[in-house]
Amino acid sequence: MKIPIVVAVFKTDKPVEEDSSKLRGYIGNKFPDEVLLHHHTEKGSLYTYPRIQYKIIEKTPIIVGIDEGAPLLKSIVDEIDVLKLGKRSYRVESIQMNQFNADFGKTRKYIKYKFLTPWLALNQKNYEKFKETKDWKKRKEFLNGILVGNVLSISKSLGYFVKGKLYAHSLLYRTSVEYKAIPHIGFTGEFKINFNLPDYIGVGKGASHGFGTIRRMKINDKKKT
Repeated sequence: MKIPIVVAVFKTDKPVEEDSSKLRGYIGNKFPDEVLLHHHTEKGSLYTYPRIQYKIIEKTPIIVGIDEGAPLLKSIVDEIDVLKLGKRSYRVESIQMNQFNADFGKTRKYIKYKFLTPWLALNQKNYEKFKETKDWKKRKEFLNGILVGNVLSISKSLGYFVKGKLYAHSLLYRTSVEYKAIPHIGFTGEFKINFNLPDYIGVGKGASHGFGTIRRMKINDKKKT
């Protein structure tokens, strides 16, 4: 299966200090009629895998459009010449836009990925189970199962039916993050799974806010699973 992807990288007049939630808020308010940009409807929040995702990676703003979000993102980028994030404003000097059809689906071999931003694996329910599991091996198996579940959830939302089983293996490191002003446990590191995922999409909770952003590992990446 092929999925249209647009990755817009914004070069600003100075490094961005704010987090991706500010970027999401600004773009959503600038284009209030486009539900995919902010996920809010008259009936409440839109609960589906986000087709528009906002990232701040190494102080660089990045917006990713997925599936129907790809042409939408392409249509609005020329209207963004400034980013007003919190108390600061950033002039957009240029936008590098990459457009491609990405492979998506189950594979015979494992593919290795790296988390560019912390992965939010745990919700309130599975956090309790994670906390009660003291054995590190069982915890790792538990997180691997959540990874598989996240990929299955993305597949379902994008209309891809997974035939057969998915298997994930990971090398993760625990970290502390804030999501919607609430402290969360996040995980950085690497994983491999028998599934083709596009670079720069988000996996897990908070994907629209930039959490769980992945990239296929390159030969020169230092750590390997």
